[in-house]
Amino acid sequence: MADAPEQGLFGSLRGLVTTAVEIVSTRLQLLGTELEEEKARLLGLLAFGAAALIFLAAGLVFLAVFLTVLLWERDRLLVLGVFSALFLGGGALALAVAVRHARTRSHLFAASLAELAHDRAAAKGEVERQS
Repeated sequence: MADAPEQGLFGSLRGLVTTAVEIVSTRLQLLGTELEEEKARLLGLLAFGAAALIFLAAGLVFLAVFLTVLLWERDRLLVLGVFSALFLGGGALALAVAVRHARTRSHLFAASLAELAHDRAAAKGEVERQS
């Protein structure tokens, strides 16, 4: 009879450990899923951003060359100066936007952190109820 309470205690402890392992496993799976989603999003952003940058840069260079050749006899220095100013201004603007984006916080692991906070609050609630 003395063994019955111990088996019950060890059984409860075993169940508690099993539940904790399952919770940790679920949270790690969620974390892995979020990493995969963020990786896919960043790769897509990088690919399309690079393609857009290449095409826009080539288009602007060809436009600058076209207008310079078109106005070669009249205002070639003006055209070259205007395009130089536009390219430098566009580069400065792009740099400012890149710096602003680099300073903003990422929402990476937001769902995992929210679930962990929920778990923590639930655990505190259970501890308070047991007292």
